[in-house]
Amino acid sequence: MSRYDKSVENTPGNAPRDNRGSHRVTFGSKGGILFCFRRLLLILLPVLLLPLSSMAENLTCRRLPMLMEGFLANHYAMKDMTAGLKTHAVDQMIKSLDPSKTLLYESDLKRLRPILQNMFTSLQEGDCASLQQVYDILVARARENEAIVKRILGPDYRLDETVELNTSLNKRPYVKTAAEKHELLRKVVQFQIENTLLGGVDLGEAKKQQIHHYELQTKRVVERNPEKLVTSVAESFALALDPHSSYLSPEKLEDLRIQMQLSLEGIGAALSSDNGFTVIEELIPGGGAERSGLLKLKDKIIAVAQEGEKPVVVIDRELNEIIKMIRGKKGTQVTLTILRQAEHTDRFDVTIMRDKIDIKGQEAKIAYETRTVDGRQYRFGVIDLPSFYGDENENKSCYEDVKSLLAEARRQPVDGIVLDLSRNGGGLLREAVRLAGFFLDKGGIVATKDSRDQVTILANGSAPSETEGDQRKVVTFPVENPREVYTGPLVVLTSRLSASASEIVAGALKDYHRAVIVGQDHTFGKGSVQTLTPLPRDLGGMKVTTALYFLPGGKSTQKTGVEADVRLPLWFVLKDIGETALDYPLSAQAITPFLGLPGNAPPLWKPVEQPLLTELAARSKARVAKNVKFAEIIKNNKEAAGKKGVIRLDELRKEMEKAKGGKKKETPTELKKKARDQYAPFLNESVNVLLDMVMLGSALHISHLIQ
Repeated sequence: MSRYDKSVENTPGNAPRDNRGSHRVTFGSKGGILFCFRRLLLILLPVLLLPLSSMAENLTCRRLPMLMEGFLANHYAMKDMTAGLKTHAVDQMIKSLDPSKTLLYESDLKRLRPILQNMFTSLQEGDCASLQQVYDILVARARENEAIVKRILGPDYRLDETVELNTSLNKRPYVKTAAEKHELLRKVVQFQIENTLLGGVDLGEAKKQQIHHYELQTKRVVERNPEKLVTSVAESFALALDPHSSYLSPEKLEDLRIQMQLSLEGIGAALSSDNGFTVIEELIPGGGAERSGLLKLKDKIIAVAQEGEKPVVVIDRELNEIIKMIRGKKGTQVTLTILRQAEHTDRFDVTIMRDKIDIKGQEAKIAYETRTVDGRQYRFGVIDLPSFYGDENENKSCYEDVKSLLAEARRQPVDGIVLDLSRNGGGLLREAVRLAGFFLDKGGIVATKDSRDQVTILANGSAPSETEGDQRKVVTFPVENPREVYTGPLVVLTSRLSASASEIVAGALKDYHRAVIVGQDHTFGKGSVQTLTPLPRDLGGMKVTTALYFLPGGKSTQKTGVEADVRLPLWFVLKDIGETALDYPLSAQAITPFLGLPGNAPPLWKPVEQPLLTELAARSKARVAKNVKFAEIIKNNKEAAGKKGVIRLDELRKEMEKAKGGKKKETPTELKKKARDQYAPFLNESVNVLLDMVMLGSALHISHLIQ
């Protein structure tokens, strides 16, 4: 997986760094960080903005009690270190130590569990001595795996295309014996070798790469000393609370901020790690790397030098570490030593000025689709919104971008809009609430309820203040200019990947009978609110679940998500995608509806009623049944489900060769086009449903069409 050389200075959730020591995060206080709606609302959630100390420190064992206290003090449901919580933390720790179940034996788990159980008890006293025992086991097993793989890939190695591998980790047991481990690694290596061969590498080189891969794995485990395992302890404890609470290392906190801002400061390149080398996978348009004219895709970065300093060799270093070296402030320079293997192997230096880069590919965009019926051409706008992005200073805002796109659609004009949230995993709650106002005008959009049963409603425009005996508060955002509100036919495209803020917008539009929800059976089902608090001394961040959120109809999307009015086939096998598939999800709840807040004017659109939804669903079902592409998708999903996570090497080869048409490794551009082609039937059908709405004449009166 590639990553951008991202860098952030002033970002959501973090004020500029300074030396004002009076600004501190108080973990013991519940009220201080539960609700900050007047500040930035991040990922489904409010974010506390606190200046940090300029002195950075590593997360150490003695700081874990403070961190754990902070999680428990602020969590929505978990308030005490119970026996059950410790067990969950141990389970999460084991998952983090051996995520592929190829390292540890079943006997190792029996040995590790009591050690880790006692550790999570002694942690409250700042005692992490038992991590040394954990570390020793991991190092021994990593060295064992390396030795086994070297034996497997010896002179007598032959590719066995009859090999089957269970890729479903939940169903794969831990090995009991050395023979079982040897057989598991033999299967895993067979598939890794096959993947390398399909990339155009010969068998001899593929074997060398695999051996080096396991040597690197051992090196990584050895480097992950007991002090570094403290981060895994913090992450495991947070995940034991619920699926969305987490400890974010400083690097992960930076990535989250960049994701929300859609901007970064660096050279403008997407990087990946390939057998110890850092490889350029993509050059971001407008970035320094592209402007240099010297870099090409697949170039390898073998050394990095800061301005005025000597180069540091980065071969075999972790990608996170290399990205951190390449990141930097706008206006500074970094020199990369490049290895290019073409007809001749070249080695040269490239000095690049770091600059601010906008990640245009993740911004909202609009495309237009036409349909012709009875000689009349209908034109529809399709707004693709990958996330609810934005920053504290509103230099970047999906709300503003969608506002511009709707203005553009008016000038076309269009007969209807599809809002595509099918690949939108969430984002800034503030942006989501305000964006919903473009389609709903005034009214409550979402409510949150904290552990004290305090309900806070977020609304656009006028809303009632808190009344005596009512535990509701209302936070209002400015109402939209009526000319900016879109009142025409509206379809919202969703999927099981639509989560959090996407579910808020889709659910509000559904509750108000404003739009037709088209998509898979239901959305992800994430109905919890997380507060992100940057930790002092640049120790990272604490993201903790502090509330549940509720739709205007009073229901939470927790676990159930937002049901589609018009159901389409699953995009791919998504059985394990959703809140219910995660560890320790919170239970769903309900509150009193808030659809009819005083001050709401009569709707500017004609509500979408059930008879129309029934007719639209029937028409869509008939079309899907006749569609060749949907038939293929359904067939592939059934075949994949039937395999139950087991894949055969010979089948994998045939499928990959068929998909590539005999080509070698696909380029990032080719992969993006392939993804668009696979997704096209769902987008096309959402436009067809929109056409039906217009043709049936039930969505609104002609006078309300975009002009």
